[in-house]
Amino acid sequence: MAAFHEVRFPLRLALGVSGGPVRRTDIVNLSNGRENRNQRWRNARRAYDAGSGIRSVADLYEVMAFFEARRGELYGFRFRDPVDFKSCPPGETPAATDQRIGTGDGVTTGFQLLKTYADAGGSFSRRIDKPIEGSVIVSVEGVKAASSDLSVDHASGMVTFRAGRAPPAGAAIRAGFEFDVPVRFAIDRIDINVTAFEAGRIPSIPLMEILP
Repeated sequence: MAAFHEVRFPLRLALGVSGGPVRRTDIVNLSNGRENRNQRWRNARRAYDAGSGIRSVADLYEVMAFFEARRGELYGFRFRDPVDFKSCPPGETPAATDQRIGTGDGVTTGFQLLKTYADAGGSFSRRIDKPIEGSVIVSVEGVKAASSDLSVDHASGMVTFRAGRAPPAGAAIRAGFEFDVPVRFAIDRIDINVTAFEAGRIPSIPLMEILP
């Protein structure tokens, strides 16, 4: 991922965020009252506004400094979605069997972290590129893999089993983890408003997900 800094937007300022996944669907209304629908994007792209998390002059300065260090829209960074940041629901603890990320063939050693959203009607698998360091746990056919048997690239979300440790053919590889969303500022300007002594706000801080 080009032009990216492996730093996270201040977590306490992200708690007042609004936003979430965005999809693009073309809908054509037909003369008979029916419609045709076509999905323009295969993957959702998340968009956020972190402006509502700003409460004080100290918060204003922290965001301004972070914005300057990223040079506005130029460099991406990590952002924790306040609702969707684990391999499991937010109130639960990640487990090594949470998400299926592949099936062994006795040869392949590299597996990309994935998170699948599914119900009786359908499913969608999302690539996870920015896992939290130290949070990834992996299982092979339901048995937790030793950390010495694999490595995790926390900048790409790739799990790699060491030489001689490739999962056997047919074995289900699953993982549990916490993760960030790779984003960038969606503006090249920060408008600061000091509303009172030691209080201030930034009306809008739009953030846009960076897709791989």
